[in-house]
Amino acid sequence: MADILKKDAFLLPENVIYLDGNSLGPLPRAVPARVQAMMADEWGEMLIRGWNKADWMGQPSRVGDMVARIIGAPDGSVVMGDTLSIKVFQALSSGLKLRKDRRVILSDNGNFPSDLYMAEGLVKLLEQGYELRTVAPEEVMDAISEDIAVVMLTEVDYRTGRKHDMKTVTELAHAKGAVMVWDLAHSAGALPVDMTASNAEFAVGCTYKYLNGGPGAPGFIYVRPDLADTVEPALAGWLGHRQPFEFDLSYAPGHGVERMRVGTPPVIQLTALEVAMELWADVDMNDLRAASIALQEQFIAEIERDVPALTLASPRDAAIRGSQVSWRFEHGYAAMQAVIDRGVIGDFRAPDIMRFGFTPLYIDSADVSAAVRIIADVMNNNLWDDDAYKVKSRVT
Repeated sequence: MADILKKDAFLLPENVIYLDGNSLGPLPRAVPARVQAMMADEWGEMLIRGWNKADWMGQPSRVGDMVARIIGAPDGSVVMGDTLSIKVFQALSSGLKLRKDRRVILSDNGNFPSDLYMAEGLVKLLEQGYELRTVAPEEVMDAISEDIAVVMLTEVDYRTGRKHDMKTVTELAHAKGAVMVWDLAHSAGALPVDMTASNAEFAVGCTYKYLNGGPGAPGFIYVRPDLADTVEPALAGWLGHRQPFEFDLSYAPGHGVERMRVGTPPVIQLTALEVAMELWADVDMNDLRAASIALQEQFIAEIERDVPALTLASPRDAAIRGSQVSWRFEHGYAAMQAVIDRGVIGDFRAPDIMRFGFTPLYIDSADVSAAVRIIADVMNNNLWDDDAYKVKSRVT
């Protein structure tokens, strides 16, 4: 297995083991200087000329191509901008327009709530008998029927890490005449993805987790190339127009995936992301996946050996698990706060999930063993049973 560790490329606090890159990636060392240069040399010196001279206008597509390469998509099929929730809305609404004779959106109850909220809002907006149907993740295959317009799933469950089989689900959706939308929030940068081989119509994702783009980093949307020039975007934004600076009063969709642009790109945030994406240029996603699984297997074995109070919530089979390991514990929130207080950063997901992410670019085997020792101390000595750890913060 190739060594893909790039720990020196990240700014990580001393005496901290960071197992939460599945929620927010750490800061790449090269980002602050590049962002400062962008602000001083481009925004500061070029002012509005930066849209042309620094090619800010082309940045959403340029960075989109960088993301495309790690999700198995061709150049020109991914564009950046807005939030993941907006991209979910775009993909879902466009998918429904491709199946105008059907009225059902199928998802699972392990999907991230925001995706379901977007679907609920779209159903209410459209009226006309549309329906969001949710089933348990393991029941999705049986629920894909010929009345489904769009199947919308997150490949990796944000709580447990349970992983759908993208190719198999997509093939069944297509066999039943449905459009497929994948959310890659917990896949992009975590495991190999092959959008081309999957043949799915749409994919969306965020860039602040495994891709280390920083808090608020923009989302992305993939449109299968054969659809890119005909798909109808529900959010017809100015920068998705074919000729935005002609200032036509009527919308004409842009060429290819560019029509999925909406508002002004967040140039400072995209600059940070562009630098972060440069770290992926020489990363083989299969090597990364192998390293991630090795770290997870070590973590599971050592926790089960040393911490009997925790119950594995993630699939035991690594083939159907993303790049995280989750444990159930009745007092999981307090326990996680106590663990964080001692330098191992994971997070909590209601009602009882303690969640730990494994990112081989900056986590190694020694980190895993050190983290287990701290978790064992907290759990086996009931160090979590302190009122200070039981007061919930706004972000868990």
